[in-house]
Amino acid sequence: MSPIESAFKAAQDRYAAIGVDASAAIAKLAGVAISLNCWQGDDVAGFEGGGALGDGLAVTGSYPGKARNGDELRADLDEAYRLIPGRHRLNLHALYAECGGEHVDRDALETKHFSRWIDWAKANGHGIDQNPTYFSHPHSSSGFTLAHQDAGIRQFWVDHGIAMRNIAADTGRALGTPCVNNVWIPDGLKDLPADRKAPRQRLTESLDAIFAEPKDAKHIRDAVEPKLFGIGSESYVVGSYDYYLGYALSRKKVLCLDSGHFHPTEVIGDKISSVFAFIDEVLLHVSRGVRWDSDHVVILNDEILLLAQELVRGDFLGQTHIGLDFFDASINRVAAWVIGTRSTQKALLRALLDPVARMKEAELAGDYTTRLCLGEEAKSLPWGAVWDYFCELQGAPVGEAWLGELKKYEQKILAAREAPVAKPRAAVAK
Repeated sequence: MSPIESAFKAAQDRYAAIGVDASAAIAKLAGVAISLNCWQGDDVAGFEGGGALGDGLAVTGSYPGKARNGDELRADLDEAYRLIPGRHRLNLHALYAECGGEHVDRDALETKHFSRWIDWAKANGHGIDQNPTYFSHPHSSSGFTLAHQDAGIRQFWVDHGIAMRNIAADTGRALGTPCVNNVWIPDGLKDLPADRKAPRQRLTESLDAIFAEPKDAKHIRDAVEPKLFGIGSESYVVGSYDYYLGYALSRKKVLCLDSGHFHPTEVIGDKISSVFAFIDEVLLHVSRGVRWDSDHVVILNDEILLLAQELVRGDFLGQTHIGLDFFDASINRVAAWVIGTRSTQKALLRALLDPVARMKEAELAGDYTTRLCLGEEAKSLPWGAVWDYFCELQGAPVGEAWLGELKKYEQKILAAREAPVAKPRAAVAK
């Protein structure tokens, strides 16, 4: 018996004493797939070659080794998945289409432009989720897309949404797992609008047009994502939380809750049970805002713990799609994936190891003292030993051992990307 397993056996006994089955907890965690955000690997650059990131989005830092093409990005993702326990998914954006050097505008994208991603995912047992890209494009330069007052521009973005929805359905069919297709747009105004109603009417018409064709739920899940504000849309966002909550309810869509898209003192964990009272499925974009929607790498903090507890205590894991959404170029980009995913998994494990049944029983009896005591004592139980054993069972590095392995990858692979490309020597006339 390895030291890791010995520590787990001791922890298992401790948890059994409070009525928690640690083996059942790690078995349930193994079934939770997290969708890694592809845009962390290249600072949301994509493969269009269109220039700077725009529409209120910004990435800070210049850590060496950024992926420059699909092959490099997939190699970095392979390294991240190797260091993360469990089997996971990929969250992909439209601007990561691979068009073989041909310019294909977003309204003309087809499934063939994502075939390399689909083949890679199939070979590695990953699911793929999709996102139409409504930013960093000449037709989004005004700050408006699906709610644009120009019918021609609005139609371009509707056609893009339809194209990506078709691609998502094809992707889900090819991989045998539903592809979550999430719509987020940057539309809004920096200062106070004179008319809040008309843009939302246009957005509703655009979304209805995108979703008009029925799709098989076995292949695709349609999601919509609200936001409080953005850079350049501080005073008015067309797709607000109230708007998309109403749209998701009335059109029976998946509602996306992004942990950085609300007021700084709001936490999405508190919204989970309210939303699930009326909506069947939720998409989570797990991030870490610092003072604003700054998309820092997820860490094991109180907010992610509350989110995990609500998913577990409400038995909502089976109805929830969990994806990451952050971008940090100040640290090793692959490490960001590993830290963010493992932190999310740790939060879920801690929630699964809480003595929830006893806490609920005490609460129903009005014994709030016992409820508080059980919750506090659970915080110091040896959940770390259970996590280490989970990693060992899944063939992933235990503890910080993954960092040493990633450093080797950095020295061998990432550092080489910073070396200047040798230019061919000019022919010498004889």
